[in-house]
Amino acid sequence: MDQQLICADRTVIVTGAGRGIGRAHALAFAAAGARVVVNDVGTALDGAPTSETPAQQVVDEIVAAGGQAVANYDDVADWDGARRLVRQAVDTFGGLDVLVNNAGFVRDRMLVNLSEEEWDAVIRVHLKGHFATMRHAAEYWRGEAKAGRAVDARVINTSSGAGLQGSVGQGNYGAAKAGIAGLTLTAAAEFGRYGVTVNAIAPAARTRMTETVFADTMAAPDAGFDAMDPANISPLVVWLGSSESAEVTGRMFEVEGGKVALAEGWRHGIAVDRGARWDPAELGPVVAQLIEKGAEPEPVYGA
Repeated sequence: MDQQLICADRTVIVTGAGRGIGRAHALAFAAAGARVVVNDVGTALDGAPTSETPAQQVVDEIVAAGGQAVANYDDVADWDGARRLVRQAVDTFGGLDVLVNNAGFVRDRMLVNLSEEEWDAVIRVHLKGHFATMRHAAEYWRGEAKAGRAVDARVINTSSGAGLQGSVGQGNYGAAKAGIAGLTLTAAAEFGRYGVTVNAIAPAARTRMTETVFADTMAAPDAGFDAMDPANISPLVVWLGSSESAEVTGRMFEVEGGKVALAEGWRHGIAVDRGARWDPAELGPVVAQLIEKGAEPEPVYGA
């Protein structure tokens, strides 16, 4: 297969595709031959509404380069909005092959200062926004499979190191991203029967959401390879969206610069089994033994 057209004739939705990593995904899929639905509501970094239309700007870039794309402005965490997004892809391009869930924003604060509204807003957009689009896309793919039409579909979700290892000052964001990791595993197990794979990435790049968190390490270089360029993340996502990735599902990939790593999540570890109920007073030495023999946890970002 021509690597530059690895997604030829595939229809792709990319959420949050007006800027940053999502924009890079949309441009990369278009360059690989895909038809792209560019979703972005055009909000500020904290989710506040603006008059900007970055989705249309990305569409214009794709069309100017000879590709096919349409803009979508629906809120992915709105149930009917997520349904309309999937329907637009099907109605405009005749189907849907790939869903890339990328949309999100941050409202960073230490847990002791985090408000209920700041918690709910971030959980809603990241976690519900992933679920709602997946739910409606999966309904479409299930219908196709039941009708006897071959389905070769992909979902690529966006988690984060904040969800995998934790991040000081980002309790709401980290919880949402950890939820996305778990949701990815469940969806991979459930959607496989319909011909759908589900994977996730934990990217590190210079975006609006990360420039304040990693300000010391994310300055663009004067020359040479820019390890923090959002476009570095997209090649793996495009490959995961292609037919070549059919055997890969339920996986989490960490991506940064030129590095791709397969993350290893929670696993059943060493155990002590007495075959009966423990007395609380007995467990101190047992826990100490388990911790001594177990691997050190990854450090929390910012700790």
